[in-house]
Formats: sequence, structure tokens, C-alpha cells
Amino acid sequence: MFGHKHFLGLENFPREDIQKIIDTAFEFKDVLNRPIKKVPSLQGVTIVNLFFENSTRTRISFELAQKRLSADTVNFSASTSSLKKGESFKDTAQNIEAMKIDAVVMRHPAPGSSKHLTEFIDAKVVNAGDGTHEHPTQAILDMMSIQEKFGKIKDLNIAIIGDINHSRVARSNIYGLISMGANVTVCGPANLIPENISNLGVKVNYNIDEVIEWADAVNILRIQRERMGIGLVPSNREYRRLFGVTSERINRRKKELVIMHPGPINRGVEIDSQVADSDQAIILDQVLNGVASRMSILYLLLGHKEESTNEG
Repeated sequence: MFGHKHFLGLENFPREDIQKIIDTAFEFKDVLNRPIKKVPSLQGVTIVNLFFENSTRTRISFELAQKRLSADTVNFSASTSSLKKGESFKDTAQNIEAMKIDAVVMRHPAPGSSKHLTEFIDAKVVNAGDGTHEHPTQAILDMMSIQEKFGKIKDLNIAIIGDINHSRVARSNIYGLISMGANVTVCGPANLIPENISNLGVKVNYNIDEVIEWADAVNILRIQRERMGIGLVPSNREYRRLFGVTSERINRRKKELVIMHPGPINRGVEIDSQVADSDQAIILDQVLNGVASRMSILYLLLGHKEESTNEG
């Protein structure tokens, strides 16, 4: 039994439940590799995708996951909704639930918005990204990809490189990886790393060459200019020189290094094309694992008849 009503974030999320999601995701990945990539696990279940921010990978990944599970899927776009006419977030949510839905997958620019949604509706809520707070399903697929590559997560050296301050992916990965027993180091410009991030159990190193030498895998994040003020990063060229995962940096070290990136990729800035397209990169594996991971989460929340009472 999966004792969570919602899937809102990985902060304080039990290690054994993270492992359960990953193990179930591997079972669903077997389904995705079959000629008929569909199971009736969520037949009769209705899920609304409530996206208040633009999304390509996450939205398509959730839609595919829902369809592969035989759920009925409804897509909501904030840009064409009654919110544009002044309707409140609460009224929008409650009107959607009145149509007898079972779950909502929501992306919203405000931190804590998914938790806020649970106060208005009884349907299950899955956080598909809430501002700069968390993106837990991305962290699950990242950890699944790491386990698939190494056979484990515990005791691995994982580096997260880039704009940590504005990254919900970084926060969820840190919570999840620390819980699973990995060693985590963050690296990036000092003004893009939160002051007290070491309180989460990670180390901070501003020397990318040392970090690459130490790491078993690097998860590379883009600079989120849409979330930051002007001037935090002088130029793309300067960022690449100091913190880019370049071909020169990788080729200098004769070691196996797994390259990860949640996308979208800014080629030639945080990562060179040759590195992103190399045999060391598992970026496209992450994409497929994203569908399997989201199938797993939706199934564990909605595919059991037992009543769940705890919030996740």
C-alpha cells in the first residue's frame, strides 16, 4: 500500500516510498518496451492536467503516462480559461472538481500552489512544478535513471551544476538523493547558490573541474533567466568559461562520468553539444524514464482501492 493521498514534494518523503516509486517505474518501463504500450490500470479514472506555465516535456510525459494507464485525460490551459476573466484560483479548481474528476496534475508559478490546491478539492494532487520550490516527479525520474545506470543510488557522488537558486529540480533532487544515501555537491556561481543550502546535507564547491573529478554523475541545470533579475550572470560566454560542462573539461579526465540534464538544454552555454550527444549522456533515457516514473506515481496514488490518508 502507498500511504500518500497526494504527491507534492520530496522534502521529508520516506526513503522506502521513493524506492517503491522507482521499483514500480521499472515495471512500467517494461510495459513501454512492449509492442502494445498500454495497460488498463486506471481505466475509468479521470485526470485533469492543470498547467499555468508553459511546458513541453513534463506535460507530454504526464499525458502519455495517463494514456498508457488507460485513464481519461483532460487538459486545462490557463491562458484560455476563465481565470483571464477574473475568476479566482479557488473557484476554477472547485468548478473543475465538480465535474467528478479523480486527480489533478498541476504546474504553477507560485511556490506552494499544489499544497494550496489540496485545501480546495478532495481529488488527489500531483505537483508538476510549483515555482522555484519543487519538481518531485523530475527528481524521481532522475533517480530512476541513476539507479538504472549504476544499479544503486546509495554512496554515489552526484553533482548538481548550474542555477541552484532558481531551480525546483535541484531542490527535489537534493531532498531525494540525500534521503537515498547519495553524496551531493552543488556547483555554480556564488550568487546562484542559496546561502544555507549546506543545511540540507549537501556540499558546495565553486570549482567545476574539482567537481567533475569527484563526481560519478553530473546533473546539469540551465540558467533560468526568466526567473532572475538582470545582471546575475554577466554573459553566456563567461558562464560557459567558468561553469560550462565542455568537451575540453570532460576529455581532460579519463574517467567514466554520467551526464544528465532535465531540459530544456541551452547548448553551448551550460553544456556543449558534443557532451550532450555523447555516449556518456543519458538525457534521452531520462525522458523515457519520465513517462515510466509518472505512470508509477499515478498508479500508486490512484490504482489501489485502499483509502490513503497521509499527504506526501
